[in-house]
Formats: sequence, structure tokens, C-alpha cells
Amino acid sequence: MTDTHGHEPGHHHEHVDETVEARDDWARRRRKGIPTDKQLLVVACMDERIPVEEALGIELGDAQIFRNAGGKVTDDVVRSAALTTQFFDTEEVIVVNHTDCGMMSAPDDAVAEGLEAAAGGDLEDVDLDPALPELSVGDASVADWVRMTDDIDEACAAQVRYLEEHPLVDATVHGYVYEVESGTLRHPGGRIAEDVSTRVE
Repeated sequence: MTDTHGHEPGHHHEHVDETVEARDDWARRRRKGIPTDKQLLVVACMDERIPVEEALGIELGDAQIFRNAGGKVTDDVVRSAALTTQFFDTEEVIVVNHTDCGMMSAPDDAVAEGLEAAAGGDLEDVDLDPALPELSVGDASVADWVRMTDDIDEACAAQVRYLEEHPLVDATVHGYVYEVESGTLRHPGGRIAEDVSTRVE
């Protein structure tokens, strides 16, 4: 027997129960050990021009996304990647760097001088990591701490290699460069314009 819409009779509470259970899974997915939908961590630049989800074809729930200045593999990226790959079933990491990055926009010494001026000329009394205030720049320079970039393709490839080789990160790792001028991704070292604009000898 079917209703006027051709559907088999049933109990509506079954549909409601499925919805409630799905919401419970969403809200408690860490407690229930449910990984991201794509078992994916994305490390990307915080630049507002980079539409990470659109560029990678992912949606809310598909990935954990870590954004910082330059999309740099910092100590906290390693910390996060280690935790998610070891305990949250994440199997893949994608690094997204981009052209015209602000981390290439100034010389190292100009950045160092600007930060030291903001701190009153001395960074020794500034907590650089509020979660772990005992940490400091140590013997590194301010420029090393900021991690400016000379070549975005080289930086992307180096960061992929670092994560691939890190003993605490158990995942496949890939890297892409997002071209802000074309709105597309490419592989590091895959600058097309140079090839198509230069005559082959």
C-alpha cells in the first residue's frame, strides 16, 4: 500500500532519528573517533585572497584547515599534524602556498627592525607563544622566527619534504601553489608562463 505520493508507508520518527543521530555524530565526532570526511589536514596561508575550500574542492567537515602567515610549517603546524595523524585518523596533508605572498614583500632586516620597534627595541621580554610562555626565539634571529620567503615554489617543496620526513607525521603530503593572478592551483616549480612565453632554442 502506498500513499498519494507513491511512497511506502512508514514511521516518520525513523527519519527524525537519522537526523538526530547525524547531528550527534557531528557534534561529538572527536569523542566518537570520527575523522574528517576526507581524512585531510590543509596548511595554508592566512591571505584573504586564497579560497582554500573552493580551490581544493572541499566543504565544511572535509578537512582540518590550519592557516598562518605564509602557510608556513611552524612548530605548531608540526604539533597539530602529529596529533591529527596519530590520533584522529588523518591520512593526508596538503600544503597551499601562493604567489604574491606578503611573506615575500619585505627584506628580512626591514621586518626585524619593524618588530623590534613595535616592542620598544627589545624582544627579550615579549612572550612569543602565549600558550607556552617559557619558549622564546632563543638563538634564532627575528627574521628566522618570522620566516620570510625568497621563492614560493622552493618554500612549498621544502615544506612538503619536511613533513614527509618528520617522524611524528604519519601521512601522505602534497603541496600546491595557488596563483592569485589566475585563481588556479599548480605544482611547485610548475610556472607555466615562463615556458609558454619563451622560444625553445
